[in-house]
Amino acid sequence: MRKNVALYTAENHRFILLNESEPGEEDGIPSNQFLILHNGKGTLMDPGGFGVMPQVLNELLQYVQPSDIEALVLSHQDPDIVGGLTTWLRLTSAEVYVSKIWQRFLPHYGITGMDRFVGIQDEGETRVFGSGLELQFIPAHFLHSPGQINAYDPISKILFTGDIGASEVPQDNCEVFVEDFQAHLAHTEWFHQRYMASNRALRYWVQQVRKLDIDIIAPQHGPLYRGQAKEDFLNWLYDLQCGSDLLTVRD
Repeated sequence: MRKNVALYTAENHRFILLNESEPGEEDGIPSNQFLILHNGKGTLMDPGGFGVMPQVLNELLQYVQPSDIEALVLSHQDPDIVGGLTTWLRLTSAEVYVSKIWQRFLPHYGITGMDRFVGIQDEGETRVFGSGLELQFIPAHFLHSPGQINAYDPISKILFTGDIGASEVPQDNCEVFVEDFQAHLAHTEWFHQRYMASNRALRYWVQQVRKLDIDIIAPQHGPLYRGQAKEDFLNWLYDLQCGSDLLTVRD
């Protein structure tokens, strides 16, 4: 299993990939959790499901106390992201940032009191937290969620992409980064063909992110993309037929 990795380190700013969390079931998919530390405060990205919450907390405690978590960022509404949220809300006083279209559905996870939730606008927006951390929320709708959002950290130049770029690699693969994108395709192609809505949505997203100065693309599942693998990944997505593009009408 992969260990914690500091993806970016400066005097008052760190971007950390936490130890890959396992859901505990043979058919479950491991997930990445990311922690941004800025001026002593923490922001946790896609905190994970209920079953992985203790493991994520254990890794997080190496860097920051729950009382110093100022924000939780949810890329979308799936249980592998939101399932453990009620516990995080009890442990922290953090605000929760999520697409505005999912705010009224989240109470179905047993969440009460939505006053700490901040709805991100469909067109995206920039937020500055109490620590001074600035995150740019980039719309990634229909990839795969209708309300998917990405989060870009302009200091580290890391774009957290949720399920965009996700892959299912063998359990003994502890690589942090994709080194050879063509070899990696076998682990990510089916996922994107099945889970992403359409090539139109992909092209819109690629056009947006190419305007950003990105060093690392950080998905919620599997290894990360940088350098030539990042460029190869974006080029591949731009032309990928997926989702509704692959539907055929039967007589």
